[in-house]
Amino acid sequence: MSDDQKKKDDKNQNQINIELSEETAEGIYANLAMIAHSSSEFVIDFIRLMPGVPKAKVKSRIVVTPEHAKRLLNALKDNIQKYEATFGEVKQTDEVPKFPMNFGGTMGEA
Repeated sequence: MSDDQKKKDDKNQNQINIELSEETAEGIYANLAMIAHSSSEFVIDFIRLMPGVPKAKVKSRIVVTPEHAKRLLNALKDNIQKYEATFGEVKQTDEVPKFPMNFGGTMGEA
């Protein structure tokens, strides 16, 4: 077996086949995340907070090991750096976003 063929075979053995359903591919919008942790796991709740609605809903909960949480942190840092190199700095404030009760339009009546 040639060295090129061996490298190709090694590469194929290290690949993971990932399936993405149509429903999952659509994604879920979240504008708030809350994180909790124990000694063995990190729990990340992705939440959708809507203006005028007193109750926010957890749309997805992801549970990962501390090692994977750190990998996620590093991957996010890397991707934010790449994003900012292309599109400019992401502005950040310490304020909680304030939504107008009517999204800027007129209030509807039922």
